[in-house]
Amino acid sequence: MSLGKKDIVKNISSETHFSIKESYLFLDTFISYIKQNKSSTIKLSKFGTFIPHKSPQRIGRNPKTKEEFKIKPRTVLKFKASNNIKTFLN
Repeated sequence: MSLGKKDIVKNISSETHFSIKESYLFLDTFISYIKQNKSSTIKLSKFGTFIPHKSPQRIGRNPKTKEEFKIKPRTVLKFKASNNIKTFLN
């Protein structure tokens, strides 16, 4: 089962008794904060840590034509769950 943004907003709204509009604002603010600070580590106590990871430049190939192209280096965020979340899930 996967959760979409609407599902997360509905869950926030039902748990906190915020309106749907306030829940969207909360989630959008949280996501934009993480995007703005993507170059630094963001730790949420008892939840997990968002860690920036720089992937190097590499060669990619089109599987149909076997044509090679360069994939630019980029920064991606990796999530590492805290021990509390790991024990809760297992």
